[in-house]
This record gives sequence, C-alpha cells and structure tokens, in this order.
Amino acid sequence: MSKQFLAFDVGGTTIKYGLVDENLNISDTGKVDTKHNENGFILKQLTAITEKFQKDNYLDGVGVSTAGIVGSDGAILYAGPTIPGYQGTAIKEELENKFKLPVFVVNDVDAALLGEKIAGVAKNVDSAYCVALGTGIGGSYLNHGILNSGSHAFANSVGYILYDEKSDTYYEQRASTLTLEKNLKPYNVSVIDAFDMAKGGMETYRNIIEDWAHEVAAGLANIVLLYDPEVLVIGGAVSQQGDFLIDMLHKHMSKMIPEGLFKTSLAIAKLTDKAQLLGAISQFV
Repeated sequence: MSKQFLAFDVGGTTIKYGLVDENLNISDTGKVDTKHNENGFILKQLTAITEKFQKDNYLDGVGVSTAGIVGSDGAILYAGPTIPGYQGTAIKEELENKFKLPVFVVNDVDAALLGEKIAGVAKNVDSAYCVALGTGIGGSYLNHGILNSGSHAFANSVGYILYDEKSDTYYEQRASTLTLEKNLKPYNVSVIDAFDMAKGGMETYRNIIEDWAHEVAAGLANIVLLYDPEVLVIGGAVSQQGDFLIDMLHKHMSKMIPEGLFKTSLAIAKLTDKAQLLGAISQFV
C-alpha cells in the first residue's frame, strides 16, 4: 500500500492541508481560518484535522510548513505580529505525543524550496537559494540536501539585509511587492495590471517596475556573491510574471556583480501553492 502523509501549510490567515502519497499526489485538500491564533487556535486545528484524517486513513507521518522561525525541536522559535501568541508553540512535540507519528515542522520558505527540490525547478541541482517576494521577503538555502539555517536558526532573514540609515529602511521595505503596490497606488493600478501595461510598452509603468526591480536585484546580487548557488528560485505571486520578471532582474543584477562572477541561473518557482505542502513532507519521501 502506498504511504500517505498529512501535510499542512500554516500562514497568517489560513491553514491549508492535504493528503500526500509517496508519489507526491495531493488529495483531500482543504483550508481553515487561523482566527489569528486566538487561544492557541492553530495548534488546536492541527490536532483536530490530524485526528480526523487518522480515523479515515493510515498515516505514515505529518508535515507542517509554517510561517515563523522554527527551532531544531520543531517549535516556533520566533513569530511576527501577524500570528499573535504563536511563539513557543511546540508543534512537533504535541503532535508526536498525541498521534505517535513522525512529525516534520519547517519554515514556509524552507518548505517551498524543499518542494521545488523534490518536484520542481531545483530537482536536479546540488545547491539552490529561494527568495519569496511578497508583503515581506524571505529566503532559504539548500546545499547538497541540507538546509542551512545558521547557528540560531536566524540565517536567511534576507528581508532585513541592506539596512539604509538615511531612509531607515531594510531591504524588504524597499523591495517587497507591498512596496510596489504602494508605488502604484497613485495611479489606481494593480501590480498585475501594471505588469501587463509595462509589457505592452507603457513607459510610466515600465519605469516604476524597473525601479522596484532594481531594489530587488540589489538583494539578489548579494545572495549570489555570498552563496553562489546553482539556481536562485524566485517565488511569491509576482513570480507569475515569468520571463519578463526574470530578464529584468538579470539585467539589473548583471550591473551589480563583477563580470565573470555571475554564474547562477535564475528560475521561477514551478509548484506555486503546492510547494509548501510537498516541502512539508519532503523528509518522508
């Protein structure tokens, strides 16, 4: 019988879940609200959903992709204000003790990269770095199958690099897609529409996106020079802009990296909303 695993993806507002078999087929998907983790609601939901699935299926393990920094013990080491009261939640310990199953808990950007490693654009490479562009910017580094998270699990906090004292801003405050949205707000244009018009030759929107891409490229150039990965995976909703975005980022990065030192290839994340679910169970397959 094919092995089956229950996978979760915990975000700030929703918990997505699904059953994943050893061939990476996903079924029985669903999602529930986090209710801002009121009274430890997230762990209660993880427990309730696992209990339901265990009654109806033979489970071989549980994987949890989650926002926040995850410690080596599978507990939440740090969580931002988007998930109140989440810090210190002992997800791995609680689920293992209750269900007597192996449990893997991993940060969501790490999970996205692990998913791309087993079934996406990073499948056949030895080293890959993933940058998730969203309301914030997250990073993950996978080298020869090992996640590099640093001595205190704080490595790859790329959103906080490139601090600028003059503007009192970090990298993600200048390069997140939220910043691009703010830059477009005076024009009453969405990010998607702005990209469409830029592709169509409208210089106003092309220039706004170019300025934003320049800021994004500054962080990516630092990552290439520090880690020299085989592939740099670009994730987040804006990655759906595909080659148009990749070509723009490559152009700006080429100006920031000395000639001959830019060997890393840029790639768009392939698995979209499946990446975290697959990454969550990656240690079992």
